[in-house]
Amino acid sequence: MTHDPQQPLAGVRVVELGNYIAAPTAGRLLADFGAEVIKVERPGTGDELRTWRLYGGDTSLLYRTINRNKRSVEIDLRTDEGRETVLALLARSDALIENFRPGTLDRWGLGADVLAEANPDLVVARVSAFGQTGPMAGRPGFAAVAEAFGGMRDLVGDPDRPPARVGVSIGDSIAGLYAAFGVVMSLLDREKRRADGVPPVTAAERHVDVALHEAVFSMMESLVPDYSAYDVLRRRTGGRMEGIAPSNAYVCRDGASVVIAGNGDSIFGRLMRTIGRDDLAEDPSVAGNAGRWARRDELDEAIEAWTRQHDREDVLRVLDEAGVPAGPIYKAEDIVDDEQYRSRDMVQEHLVDVEGTQRPVAFPGIVPVLGEASLPVRHLGPDLGADTQWLHEEVLGRSTPAPTHEESP
Repeated sequence: MTHDPQQPLAGVRVVELGNYIAAPTAGRLLADFGAEVIKVERPGTGDELRTWRLYGGDTSLLYRTINRNKRSVEIDLRTDEGRETVLALLARSDALIENFRPGTLDRWGLGADVLAEANPDLVVARVSAFGQTGPMAGRPGFAAVAEAFGGMRDLVGDPDRPPARVGVSIGDSIAGLYAAFGVVMSLLDREKRRADGVPPVTAAERHVDVALHEAVFSMMESLVPDYSAYDVLRRRTGGRMEGIAPSNAYVCRDGASVVIAGNGDSIFGRLMRTIGRDDLAEDPSVAGNAGRWARRDELDEAIEAWTRQHDREDVLRVLDEAGVPAGPIYKAEDIVDDEQYRSRDMVQEHLVDVEGTQRPVAFPGIVPVLGEASLPVRHLGPDLGADTQWLHEEVLGRSTPAPTHEESP
């Protein structure tokens, strides 16, 4: 078999028992780079994400995006036939990703011992709100809860208002990244052990356990060390970042805003000279970040006094020439039309049925880039059960069972 360097996970088969965003994000990352990801969905309704943010038709573009490059099969996990089918599939697979509440698969007869018996080499990645162990393991929870419990929510927003939330399910996405990394790491270890003649680890040792709140917590930088060492409690700072200045959003003459990051010592000097504030560029009290943070309001006022005299494009051009990091605050329409995104194929068009008409619709590309531009998205998230016949006939070598869309009790 010819190896494609742009599909490094080709030949790896992954079974996804996942709804919503976290586990499907892990599956998407693996599928993007060549893994054959088989998404198992409930007959008749499928992943609930199919109807989230649904503006038309029966399958949302959110589902099409999160589940790109995968196959979809309909299997009822709560029936004996469905359980047997999944176990037969897992016996022919490399990894399983799931994000049910801990204990759910056990109740369906798909507990850890059963999975290990079906395939002793199977890598199992579980994503849940609070992990598979600990006093809160059995509790349900979505990303919103995890972002609050993990420390993120308290830092988002303005200090004089209640905590806000970022506009995407960031906790789910971070957990999905960790789950995908855990799968690849475990597969690599498995192959290295085989090559070195070293006995494999046990199924329990190969178990990848991702808790949503821990994934969020891992992104909180020195939040806990600062508190533990110095009793420092981080506060919401709006568009700023605690302890770093100047770095904020500033309004321009045309009403658009830009983000300017002038927080490096040498960068700060260039920024101040660019905006005509040589006095601040030469002021020793703001030569270091601690001094700048202490005078952050004054510095922000000086910067915005300058940006309000110029349109956004002029602000960005002048700062780029001065070597000061700055950028526009983009909306979707800006991203779609941006040359940088287009040059790296980070916006890719696929035909989608929109209100009864096939139209080219823009979708995000694949990260990270291998080579010079994004890999092509092979296909969008599939229709429900599009690959059920393929699974039974081509993978399992048996006839396709009669379709059923009855809900299990």
